[in-house]
Amino acid sequence: MDTAMRRRRIASLFAALAALRFVMPDTATGAPPGLMPPVFSPQALPYTENALEPYISARTVSFHYGKHHRGYADKLNELVKETEYAALPLEEIVKRTASVKGREAVFNNAAQLWNHDLFWKGMRAGGGGMPGGKLLEMINASFGSFDAFKKEFAGAAVSQFGSGWAWLVEEGGTLRVVKTGNADTPVAHGQNPILVIDVWEHAYYLDYQNRRKDFVAAFLDHLVNWEFAAGRLQQPKARAVTP
Repeated sequence: MDTAMRRRRIASLFAALAALRFVMPDTATGAPPGLMPPVFSPQALPYTENALEPYISARTVSFHYGKHHRGYADKLNELVKETEYAALPLEEIVKRTASVKGREAVFNNAAQLWNHDLFWKGMRAGGGGMPGGKLLEMINASFGSFDAFKKEFAGAAVSQFGSGWAWLVEEGGTLRVVKTGNADTPVAHGQNPILVIDVWEHAYYLDYQNRRKDFVAAFLDHLVNWEFAAGRLQQPKARAVTP
């Protein structure tokens, strides 16, 4: 065997070994063959940081998205490293850790990451107003009128004691308004979240101080992305609810 052929065979052997590295199961995390555990991060904002002004300032978005939201992702990555959760989708982590003793920190950070992803996508510049189509029909059927829905949603958001969220959810073919405290999420309760407002103080305090009611009104009147919300309605066939 000449030198050139020997070198080609050695190169082929190293290439085969390198390829084998990516198909072996990950024994530390249980990841399926060929898959590396995900690294969780906030989903990209669907607009620039100043796009929601004057109702939510670029400064608030910068701190809220860049610090708080990012912080939940970073902490979750730290918590799930080399655990049974490392290779799971985010939503599955939320479901598996809800109300599980000893997994509170994993749940809190996973749920907060999921909740925030939905919150940002549920807003847009020039939003608010009234939805149309099937979503409006369901709102009218579930609440009596769109104005009645707005009153109930705003009431839930303003009355949530301390930190938390107010949601429009789909359950059993109808729509409901619910509120959750801290990191809790409808995903953990078998409900399909359609829309959410974040009423933790970091979501509004730089712009509204203690005037949560004004923040909620601005959200409903000027920011809601009803097209995105309508797209989250359950379809006849099964669908994922990842935001």
